[in-house]
Amino acid sequence: MVTVTPAGGGRGLPVCLVLHGRGDDARRAVGLLGLDRLLPAAIGAGVAPFALVTVDGGETYWHPRASGDNPEAMILDEIRPRLAAAGLRTTRLAVLGWSMGGYGALLLARRHPALVVAAAASSPAMWRTYGASAPGAFDSAADFAAHRILGTAPAPGVAYRIDCGDADPFAAVSRRAVADLRPQEHSLGPGGHTPAYWRAVAPAQLAFVGAALSRAA
Repeated sequence: MVTVTPAGGGRGLPVCLVLHGRGDDARRAVGLLGLDRLLPAAIGAGVAPFALVTVDGGETYWHPRASGDNPEAMILDEIRPRLAAAGLRTTRLAVLGWSMGGYGALLLARRHPALVVAAAASSPAMWRTYGASAPGAFDSAADFAAHRILGTAPAPGVAYRIDCGDADPFAAVSRRAVADLRPQEHSLGPGGHTPAYWRAVAPAQLAFVGAALSRAA
């Protein structure tokens, strides 16, 4: 777990969880997007202060797995108490992610709408069928069905933002997710499935989740 806070620390601030993509981890996620630079810049531009917390999710696609690995339980039962003990506000959270983590952000919002106030997803890794999904993303067709986002309604009370480049392999499913989830903000312009694209949309995503956390305070 890596915490990025504004100058002066995070005590009393709300939290946005950051869920990384496949092949990354919490520490690399900070550098991949430049979060240690983008958060102060967002706050300097007028976004209400909040803390970013990145956590390791392995290659689980951010849902409980048959192996016993359970990143959702880690977030709810381990990460939240640790953050609360450090003085951060954890009654409502925002969540931001890209690729595997973008899917994870949307999934956490769907499964826990009383906790998640906003979800921002870049290039969310989603598939229309289990057979089309990436190897290892799901344990079975039943696991895929239990954790699908496409075809579901927006979670009550959750603010959504979805970003995906038009050259991204997930562009078509992102368009479908925009139709299904009716996000308050979205962009489907030029770009690919690349860190450069995710960095480009991150400032707008931080402003979006910061505003949602401020409204929920």
